[in-house]
Amino acid sequence: MLLAIDLGNTNVVFALFEGRKVRARWRIATDPRRTGDEYAVWLSQLLALEGIERSAIDQIIVATVVPRALHNIEVLADKYFKVKPLVAGEPGAEYGMEIDVDQPRTLGADRAVNAVAAHARYAGDLIVVDFGTATTFDVVDFNGAYKGGIIAPGINLSLDALVGNTAKLPRIAIEAPRSDSVIGRNTEDQMLIGVFWGYVAMMEGLISRMKAQIGRPARVIATGGLAVLFNQHSSIFDAVDADLTLDGLAILAERAKSR
Repeated sequence: MLLAIDLGNTNVVFALFEGRKVRARWRIATDPRRTGDEYAVWLSQLLALEGIERSAIDQIIVATVVPRALHNIEVLADKYFKVKPLVAGEPGAEYGMEIDVDQPRTLGADRAVNAVAAHARYAGDLIVVDFGTATTFDVVDFNGAYKGGIIAPGINLSLDALVGNTAKLPRIAIEAPRSDSVIGRNTEDQMLIGVFWGYVAMMEGLISRMKAQIGRPARVIATGGLAVLFNQHSSIFDAVDADLTLDGLAILAERAKSR
């Protein structure tokens, strides 16, 4: 079995694959100080709940945008699973695609893995939108080459900045506004309209400009925690694929095993 680990700025997602099917997934807050032993205690309990022995895991792959946290994942893999983990983008788990940008090595592993999975699952030119700590927009051409993209503040970062830099504005939850009106009648509604519909307008505007620059029909694929919510209130997405990053990791691991 494969253990795929998506190590992001906010959360670490662990997913257990049987073949290319996700059997289980678990999430824990990202903390570079969390040791391999701590991961092992937490993960062992979750595996036991699924009735899975640690010995059943014979391959581990990780994509990380938090380099300081990688060492402890490597300790987890080596000490408790007796496996040398593959690291997305490094020897043994190369992306296998052209990265056609000015500084290819600066491309985040999560975005590269998304591009790999998107090209494998969808045809033609693609725009991949990933809702994470930041919201990223990535262009993958019909040949599977990564052509560049956009990094925007995630909606929670935007809300944190708004609340953290004002004296009286309250903390609110990210959700769709309760009515179709864009003229709020109280402070909370006005904030929610500004954050939510402002974010939708930003997404739709950027994607429209990207499509115009691509100059060919492009499908828009959304992934990440808030993709489903925004898909309910915008027609901009052609598909929502919650497991895109994990599937990209599974693809890289499958290629490595076949070699």
